[in-house]
Amino acid sequence: MSAALLEVSGLSVAFGGVRAVDGLDFSVQPGEIFTVIGPNGAGKTSVLNLVSRVYDPSGGSIRFEGEEIGALPAHQVARRGIARTFQNIELFERATVLQNLLLGCYTASSTGFWQQLAFTPKVRREEEEGRQRVEEVIDFLEIQPYREQVAGALPYGVRKVVELARALVLRPKLLMLDEPSSGLNVEETDDMVFWIRDIRDQLGITVLMVEHDMRLVSAVSDRVMAMNQGRLLRLGSPSEVQNDPAVVEAYLGKRRREEAAA
Repeated sequence: MSAALLEVSGLSVAFGGVRAVDGLDFSVQPGEIFTVIGPNGAGKTSVLNLVSRVYDPSGGSIRFEGEEIGALPAHQVARRGIARTFQNIELFERATVLQNLLLGCYTASSTGFWQQLAFTPKVRREEEEGRQRVEEVIDFLEIQPYREQVAGALPYGVRKVVELARALVLRPKLLMLDEPSSGLNVEETDDMVFWIRDIRDQLGITVLMVEHDMRLVSAVSDRVMAMNQGRLLRLGSPSEVQNDPAVVEAYLGKRRREEAAA
């Protein structure tokens, strides 16, 4: 097996004494679609927030391409090749689709404020390269009809694809998706299956995904990690994880407690 692209060891974070992630170990291989599942409150999104440096870990190690990134600021993590989407769409709603994607390019900019103010040759070169990346992504995700439309006026399913596009303009090595099917209908979810597969197969981007729709999980995942109460519950193929009695009990037990409290 090749060296892991992402390697997490002993990862932990706590909020108010509650351990959202508790000594978690896993790795993601290059070219893999790796999915994290679990009941609500299992710590799934917290894992993405730790890797993307939204949260500071209270313990453990996060290594990307062999380099420790657990103490880096978020913008430096993005420049190293990690991009993500959010469960709740985070677009500039009054900006057009094209403007949203161009703004996404600035996340990876290596030029400083004074260089941008002076519009140096390096800035011009970066802007040209960014526009080329934007056009490539617009073509790839087939969102040409929406490029000049205001993001906030678009249907929800289209906005989910636009947020995916904004992450892709960074040309990441690792793309993290937080519940990409959330709020989508069956047809839109089927389209998302298509995009996730093509992102890996055609663009060569490794995917780390949090997802609740088990149909999507089974359709695209190479490996699945089930979590419960911040800890690793089971790691394996989609069928192995979904049929594990401990995983079934984690989901059903959570549901029973919610029903009893209702």
